[in-house]
Formats: sequence, C-alpha cells, structure tokens
Amino acid sequence: MTEKETTAGVTETDHPDADATPPSSDSKDVKSPATAPIDDQEEAAEESAAPATIEEKLEAAEKQAQENHERFLRAAAELDNFRKRKEREVSDLRKYANQSLLRELLGVVDNLERALASSGENGKSEGLVEGVDMTLTELLKIFDQFGVKPIEALDKPFDPSIHEAVMQEPSDTVPANTVLKEFQKGYMLRERLLRPAMVVVSTESA
Repeated sequence: MTEKETTAGVTETDHPDADATPPSSDSKDVKSPATAPIDDQEEAAEESAAPATIEEKLEAAEKQAQENHERFLRAAAELDNFRKRKEREVSDLRKYANQSLLRELLGVVDNLERALASSGENGKSEGLVEGVDMTLTELLKIFDQFGVKPIEALDKPFDPSIHEAVMQEPSDTVPANTVLKEFQKGYMLRERLLRPAMVVVSTESA
C-alpha cells in the first residue's frame, strides 16, 4: 500500500460523521407532542385567571371604600361629640363662673338675717332694722339674677344630696327622716348645689 492510500484511509476513519446530513435549522421550532398540551393548558389558565384578578381588585377597592366611609362617619361623630361637649363646657362656664364669689357672699346674707332676728328680739331701732332689711333684699335680688335660689328644707323629707344633717331628734309629729329645724339655709346655683342646708332630722320616738 502506498503512503497516499494510507493517508487517505486515516482521513476517512477520523471523520466518521462527515457524510451525515446536518440537522435542519427548522427542527428547533417543532414542539414535541409531550410539551404541546402543557403549553396550551398554561395559556388557557392565564387567560381564565385574568378576569378573576380584576374581580378581586374590584372587590378589594370596594372594601377599602367601605372602610374609608365608616372611618369618615366615626370621625364625623367624634367631631360632633367634641363640639357639643365644648358647647356644654362654655355654657357651664357662663352659668357657674361666679360660683365661688356667690358662695362667699352667702356669709353676708347669713349675718344680715341674724342681725334682723336679733334686732327683733332686743327691740333695736326701726331705722336700723329697715336698713338691714333693705340691704338683704337687694342682695337677694342680685342672687336671683345670677340664678341663686334658697333650698326649701323645713318639713321636707331629708335629702342627702341637698341637706346636711347635723343632728337627729325624736319626734311624734312628723315621719322619720323629716327636716325639723334649719340651722343654715342651703342654696342652689341653677341646677348645681351651691351650699347644702344644715338641718336637724327627725327620728322615731322611743
């Protein structure tokens, strides 16, 4: 065998696939029968999922809108309550702003009443009695203008919210827990207690 033939034989044996037909470039686009149905199912699932996602978003938006509306109503109610509370506070301030002053002036009324009672017992001059009486009358008018009213206590059932019991005394003439005597008058400032009445309360006789 010549050297040329040997070289040709080696060349042919080193490339066994040289004559094989190269794969077509179009073969990569062909789907295998196993993968084609899976891809179709995924596409169908995506198409069916899209409307559900829109519905969920719409439902979430409606829920959020409802929550915002409820929050708005609560805030409006709280604001209205706050406004009413402040109006009551301002109203009470106007009604009871002079409460401390009026309470102190009650002592003046007490002294004037005692002076009148003492003058009647000791036979003081009529001019002094008349002057004290006029002073007391004018002072009580001022009290009335500010809403100060005396508490009716004598012969009334004892009420711990407006009466202060300093003594108890047996009695056959009135039921138990009835005000027998009044040591000091009580007063109301509109609907508020300015000073309780100091009273003697009856008990059942032995």
